[in-house]
Amino acid sequence: MSGVILRSEAAAAPVAAASATTHRCQIFGQARIAYRGDGAASRLAGLYQTDPLRVLFPGVAAGDIPCAALVTTAGGLVGGDRLGIAASVGPGAAAQVAGQAAEKVYRSTGADVSIDVELDAAAGGWLEWLPQETILFDGARLRRMTTVAVEGDARVLAGEIVVFGRTAMGETVRSGLLNDRWRIRRDGRAVWADALHIDGAFEVILAAPAGFDGARAAATAVYAGPDPKERLDAVREWVAAIDAPVRAGVTVVNGILVVRFLAADALALRTAFGGFWAWFRNRAGGWPAVLPRLWSV
Repeated sequence: MSGVILRSEAAAAPVAAASATTHRCQIFGQARIAYRGDGAASRLAGLYQTDPLRVLFPGVAAGDIPCAALVTTAGGLVGGDRLGIAASVGPGAAAQVAGQAAEKVYRSTGADVSIDVELDAAAGGWLEWLPQETILFDGARLRRMTTVAVEGDARVLAGEIVVFGRTAMGETVRSGLLNDRWRIRRDGRAVWADALHIDGAFEVILAAPAGFDGARAAATAVYAGPDPKERLDAVREWVAAIDAPVRAGVTVVNGILVVRFLAADALALRTAFGGFWAWFRNRAGGWPAVLPRLWSV
């Protein structure tokens, strides 16, 4: 199977011990998606995918941009698994890349899950990166890097949601690793970097007033474009009007609009995050104020 490495953890063990040995597959899935401008339309210019990543192309609302939906067919990620995702739009092109469902990261016996995301928008382009929640199980170990490159007046709207345990089932995360990093470059120059690192003491950090203060879900949305300062006041007004048990804040750092969300209720955070996304893509890009249909499936 393409992109799958079969590893026996006891390759040198005696045959008699084989039945007691755990065998597992480590996966290295890749997806690369590229769009080009074609007059007033945007068309797929390149696609590469290996198991367990699959790219689907659902229908979109009238007047909306093309959507590529990412599916992880493995049903979740475990220690040692790797995903590499790259999405790009050429000059004048516009596209949205969205997650088909929440990504689950299961308990690890030591190895880390690694996810690398590269987003690239050429001058005049618009690119959205809208994954659904990443759900961390107790003992999960995740390292994720999201790299964004924008040229000229290109615009990128990107986000992530992290949920600490399946809150609806009363689960909590006590141990594990989360290393979640962002890097944004404009015209080849680094303009913003961010990192969230939690190693081991999840209960303490999630409960601490100076940490997550009881929140069990967190989200970040960033907007890299030519006009973040002009958008700041409107976004602050929108955030202040959230009618839900969700805390949110917004700022502009070195030309990057950054919006943060925290909530004890993962569903309330998802609702607020989705509402903001639909509103902002319409406000900044002129696209319909809707989310992809798969967001509600």
